[in-house]
Amino acid sequence: MKHVTHSTSLDALFRPRSVAILGASDDPTRISGRPVRYLLEGGFKGPLYPVNPNRDTVQGLKAYKTLADVPETPDVALLAVPAALTEQAVRECVEKGVKGAVIFSAGYAESGEEGLAIQKRIADVARAGGLRLLGPNCLGIFNPQIGFFGTFTQSLDKEMPGPGPLGIVSQSGAYGSHIAYLARQRGIGINYWITTGNEADVDVAESLEWMAAQDDVKVIMAYVEGVRDGERFRRALALAQANRKPIVMMKVGRSEIGARAASSHTASLAGSDAIYDALFRQYGVHRAATTQEQIDIAYACARGIFPKGDKLGVVTLSGGAGVLISDAAERYGLDVAPMPEAAQTTLKALLPFATVANPVDTTAQALNDMNLLARNMEVILDQGGYDALLGFFSTVPNTRTLSGPLRDAIAKGCERFPDRLIALEMVADAAVVKDYEEAGFLVFEDADRAVAALAALVRFSRAFDRAQAVPAVPAAAPLAGTALSEHAAKALLAQAGIPFLAERMAADARAAGEAADAIGYPVVLKIVSPDIEHKTEIGGVLVGVAHRAGVEAGFATLMERAAGHRPDARIEGVLVAPMAGKGVEVIVGVSRDPVFGPAVMFGLGGVHVEVLKDVTFRLAPFGRDEAERMIDEIRGRALLSGVRGAAPADVDALAELLVKVSEFAAAHRDDVETIDLNPVVALAAGEGVVALDALVVPRAADRAGIEA
Repeated sequence: MKHVTHSTSLDALFRPRSVAILGASDDPTRISGRPVRYLLEGGFKGPLYPVNPNRDTVQGLKAYKTLADVPETPDVALLAVPAALTEQAVRECVEKGVKGAVIFSAGYAESGEEGLAIQKRIADVARAGGLRLLGPNCLGIFNPQIGFFGTFTQSLDKEMPGPGPLGIVSQSGAYGSHIAYLARQRGIGINYWITTGNEADVDVAESLEWMAAQDDVKVIMAYVEGVRDGERFRRALALAQANRKPIVMMKVGRSEIGARAASSHTASLAGSDAIYDALFRQYGVHRAATTQEQIDIAYACARGIFPKGDKLGVVTLSGGAGVLISDAAERYGLDVAPMPEAAQTTLKALLPFATVANPVDTTAQALNDMNLLARNMEVILDQGGYDALLGFFSTVPNTRTLSGPLRDAIAKGCERFPDRLIALEMVADAAVVKDYEEAGFLVFEDADRAVAALAALVRFSRAFDRAQAVPAVPAAAPLAGTALSEHAAKALLAQAGIPFLAERMAADARAAGEAADAIGYPVVLKIVSPDIEHKTEIGGVLVGVAHRAGVEAGFATLMERAAGHRPDARIEGVLVAPMAGKGVEVIVGVSRDPVFGPAVMFGLGGVHVEVLKDVTFRLAPFGRDEAERMIDEIRGRALLSGVRGAAPADVDALAELLVKVSEFAAAHRDDVETIDLNPVVALAAGEGVVALDALVVPRAADRAGIEA
């Protein structure tokens, strides 16, 4: 696949050729002195220009009274000045023609309305002058490849990070520093690191998009609290997926259900966290639950090998460890498939006392002859068809006499298979671990963590293989911002290809009877009003009406009930519909997220949505493959395959319905708040699907204006 790149104005921030430090201190321990110290210790090759009106030199460098006095225009200015002086410093940067500025100081949007106003004013000045701003209230940015450390984080005091395959994007400076430090401890080099703070200009979405386009980034770690530019964030994730760059995301703030009007099941279930989960599934992002998990998976990704399948071979010195690993594999979705019979025979001949099915328990006898261990692993990889191999060796690598021979034996057994991922569970000193890592192995102290990381790599591989650009759907003619009745909603959705029953609208009892005669008995009667969203709550639905007299009487009953419960409601008439065929009831809906736009929900109907909340989401629009993955994700998927003699449901038609709903939602992204198709009946395979009820809630005009 061709690597997709984007040229952006972040290049100067990440790769400056010269740097000015405004407010630079001669004291390398102070916040305003640390960036100078780090730039010097990091070996930045370009000119450094400390700006301090009270000193001639700063940490051995010539100092300048003002930025205007600097003899050239620096690419980047680090603003280590108090908040009260920042606005003037930004104006000086604009006047000097600086390309990018990093604002360390706090006291802006995070401190209240007054701070927000100052931050906006600073951003406006920068934008008008073509100056890119990072921050305020951030810890800065660094690029160890060129020795550029535009930061004051104390995490660099002990050791400067070296370059490597990792890119880090964090809205939190402290957390960004934390994972950078842990990555360095784990032996993962960092090529780029950025903390975005208050995001007056540069935000997490643009930073991710920039990282995703870099050839020298193999894996991205990110920390996100919230996103403003949903479209760009989605585009960044799509770009990373297309360029086969795994993103290991820490998304915090699992919010409660959004405060939208609870007019539909979809709206009540579509909390913002559910939308983030949907987005990450859609573009193959791994959402980490813990920092340890985030580091583990980034570490595994840095090797750059992503197994094509989920078959895991296991070699162990302990039968008990094999059971633990097998349990973990089942939990994380890996297949510890048995070795083929011929391969088992070969292994049994090599190690008569071994258990050779998979996990392969070599017992301690393998350590008596390392050549046997090497041959054992070679057979497993050659004949077992495994996509990855996990070896359990406990503390053996830490022994002086066995460490080197064991490493060499494993390497010899694996040397013909450079495309296979080899992970080892072992407990050893840091120097020994590094030795094994340099030999090409992933090393974990805990087998469960190793299996979890390998499973994540398999999911990344599958996500990369299905990568696709964000599809574009032309906007449709906008809807009026007024409520729609069921009849009007169905007429609108039918134009988009959504299947409904052959229903008829009746304005009086006689017309209802004639409609029922034409349709055939029994029929369903429904009150039709744009002001009555939940008809069953007022007794506004009659099911199984078997004759004309019952239909005409039912018409009168529905009118009386509507008048009694909602005398103010506008009544359009009564809908006369045939009874639906038997099938599996599901729900399909759309909810408009204020950041990411319309998201489509799918799940089984009835108790599954009411109580179990067995639903999944995707951002609209999407194609057939994504629709099929939605269907496969719900816990009740087996019901669609047919249980207890029931025929399998028409999953193909259901997937097509999801695609059409997603396209309609995308076309009306600015004027539809929610859609509910509930229930939708998935008929037997080959017979299609049919939506029995429809609710479309347009966006109110005043709300659309506020959010625009």
